[in-house]
Amino acid sequence: MASIEHHVLDRPSFDRPVKVLIVVSPYYKAIAENMVAGAKAEIEAAGATWDLIEMPGALEIPTAIGISERMSNFDGYVALGCVIRGETTHYETVCNDSSRALQLLGLQGLCIGNGILTVENVEQAEVRADPAGQNKGGGAAAAALHLIALARKWGRQDKGVGFKPASEYQLAGKTGTTTA
Repeated sequence: MASIEHHVLDRPSFDRPVKVLIVVSPYYKAIAENMVAGAKAEIEAAGATWDLIEMPGALEIPTAIGISERMSNFDGYVALGCVIRGETTHYETVCNDSSRALQLLGLQGLCIGNGILTVENVEQAEVRADPAGQNKGGGAAAAALHLIALARKWGRQDKGVGFKPASEYQLAGKTGTTTA
């Protein structure tokens, strides 16, 4: 198989703190650990902070991101997992549905780096997960950071760190913010 070099964008810089949630499925633990190591290193190199949660499988990752977006206050998300082709069509379902759900969340404005590997065998996964190799965990983190930078460039700062105060919630049928 021929190899082609690819261009990597410069790491974005930030003037305000960035907090990223890494959502990983450790179904294939060694592969997941390598991807998390790559993601953490990339996030830290950008001066950002991270939190980590684990989900049973790739299908639960988009739901966990959706819940986290509603219930907490992260600037972006890194989805990490691995799906290896087996003997049934379950592979296609997991690959397609997890990817589609992440894409839909992204189109709603969430900054998500998709690092869910979809491979034919363990060897392919190991090469892609290795932080000293293809470093797909680091690449997913970089994608999330670039999306955060874009959102900050064109958006407004309405998310602080932590939960939103009750005074910022809007009630149905009322304009403006509520008072506590």
